[in-house]
Amino acid sequence: MPHAFPSAPLSYEQAGVQYELIDPLKVAAQRAAAATARQLAGHGLAEVSASRGESAYVVDAGPFYLASIVECLGSKALVADEMKRLTGRCHYAAIAQDTIAMAVNDLITVGATPLVVQAYWAAGGSEWFADAQRAQALVAGWQAACERCGVAWGGGETPALAGIVEPGRIDLAAACTGIVRPRSRLSLGEALGPGDAIVLLASSGIHANGLSLARKLAERLPQGYLTAIAPGVSYGEALLAPTLLYPPVTEALAAAGVPVHYAANITGHGWRKLLRHPKPLGYRVHSVPPVPPVLEFIAREAGHDAAEAYGTFNMGAGFALFVPGDEAERCAAVARTAGVAAWVAGCVETGPKRLVIEPLGVVYESDALVLR
Repeated sequence: MPHAFPSAPLSYEQAGVQYELIDPLKVAAQRAAAATARQLAGHGLAEVSASRGESAYVVDAGPFYLASIVECLGSKALVADEMKRLTGRCHYAAIAQDTIAMAVNDLITVGATPLVVQAYWAAGGSEWFADAQRAQALVAGWQAACERCGVAWGGGETPALAGIVEPGRIDLAAACTGIVRPRSRLSLGEALGPGDAIVLLASSGIHANGLSLARKLAERLPQGYLTAIAPGVSYGEALLAPTLLYPPVTEALAAAGVPVHYAANITGHGWRKLLRHPKPLGYRVHSVPPVPPVLEFIAREAGHDAAEAYGTFNMGAGFALFVPGDEAERCAAVARTAGVAAWVAGCVETGPKRLVIEPLGVVYESDALVLR
């Protein structure tokens, strides 16, 4: 549904996010963190060094591996707050699922089964918790997401950080610990190679990445978040579709005996995340999934071409699985049975390292993603 109003293209940098400034700090932190791994030896444990730079950190505990991750929601709660003001509807149950998804969907990339989630809910003041409907929605949504993933909610921290977090706002994060058992489930890419298939799992929409740009775009729209993107669907409502939880898929794959050579959670950096593994391999995509209307809308109204859109947002694919070529169709079928649409979308080739999205004529070279 096009809108007739003048606007220049909107970049992620204009929205206040510059990965070229953030990513070098991540790399420096990884190098400093690696120097601390020797501390594990005193406990009879050892790090799995190949997990450095991956979405979750892995420790060799002998009979099994342990994996851990911490992730924050980002700014999606600001959209929920504004939609509550505009419509009176509370979206914090969905926001809770988004927060947990940010952690568990990263954890499972290494082959782990999530065990325990911890909550971090930092409000701008104690008054945030006085809204009983909102607070109870956050609790109920958090519990429901844990149940869906088969994970225990261990506890958490609920500080009131006046002067750090803005009044009336909340910063949400989750930490998750998981187990890789049997050890053969570890998927750090050692077996990744030419001939593997790329299976993409559907997203529900924007998930919880790219919201800074999406919020900036709302300022340009004729009715802001209430701008219709489809009959009966507003921009704000579409943005608040909860992030899909992928642990039921990876657990179903393990139960079915489908080997996973590598996995990538398609979050920040969009489809460039398919280049995450350091091996000099090529990735060729021959089929792209349908683009959710909200992402199609954002790309059009922000003036993004395919390269920028797919390099920023998930564009309908929230998770990627790299499996042996002869297991691709079974992998997709298992995912669908677990309730998530899936497509055999491409294959892994010999190098040079690059991602080619054939239907779009888009190519990302190796330097399009530098995370380690």
